[in-house]
Amino acid sequence: MKLTDKAEEILEALWIATEENRELSISLEQLTAAADDAALQELTRLAFVEVKGTRVHLRHEGRDEARMAVRRHRLAERLMMDVLDLKGVHGDERACEFEHLLRLGVDTKLCTLLNHPTTCPHGKPIPPGACCEKARKTGDLGVVPLTELKAGEEGEIAYLATGDSKKMQKLMSMGVLPGNRFVLRRAFPSYLFRIGHSEFAVDHELGREIYVRRDGA
Repeated sequence: MKLTDKAEEILEALWIATEENRELSISLEQLTAAADDAALQELTRLAFVEVKGTRVHLRHEGRDEARMAVRRHRLAERLMMDVLDLKGVHGDERACEFEHLLRLGVDTKLCTLLNHPTTCPHGKPIPPGACCEKARKTGDLGVVPLTELKAGEEGEIAYLATGDSKKMQKLMSMGVLPGNRFVLRRAFPSYLFRIGHSEFAVDHELGREIYVRRDGA
């Protein structure tokens, strides 16, 4: 089932109001919607919401979809601000646009990439998905900083989490690029790793900005 973007945003607002702020409903004015708004009618037909006068109520039937809408939005915020280094209003706007693409399992892949974060950049909880529960039970941490690995472990580069252009250029010159294979040869006193036929060393500060997917994760 694919909802319109506006319908998803209404569900997000209702989830936050009812589940996090403990309100019973939200006003049409807060939703910037009229009673005959197409998105509200869409949600009403699905029995996800109920409109009573000027108040909109989240029905039990719509809770799961609302929860997942909030999850997708907050995962998108993490991607924009942590990985792409888009901060402030600009990051929020891009997250609002991107969240609507996180369907058909894309949210699960993003959540794993981000190592199953529990909060958004603003400190709000990210509703966990099935992938989070599985990771906790199996101890599979998915994507982790290079500094979490032990000597001898190998895998592939997932992404670089630095916003410093000089650090980024240094890592790229080493061949530290998403998708490239590596082997960690030593974890102390510096992190010595091999990419291709070359070996490089980085300190702890730079190592924790290299996110990797180790084999078997």
